[in-house]
Amino acid sequence: MRAAVEISLYPLDASYIEHIKAFIKRLNTHAELVVQTNSMSTQVFGPLERLMAILGQEMAASAQTGPRLVFVMKVIPGLAPP
Repeated sequence: MRAAVEISLYPLDASYIEHIKAFIKRLNTHAELVVQTNSMSTQVFGPLERLMAILGQEMAASAQTGPRLVFVMKVIPGLAPP
């Protein structure tokens, strides 16, 4: 099943933009995902199980290398990329 996730990252740090860009850059290294960004959030499309595994991996990487983080996500199962 395909899915879409809308995700926003809020690093609790003065250099928050660097952390957001690094997270998005890592998401874009996964060829099986479609990643679209705008000024408010990032939309990620892909197979649901793989998508959630990748997000978990990349959120953990962000948490290990950066400041305290807040992730806000909406998950929409069954939605293909536009």
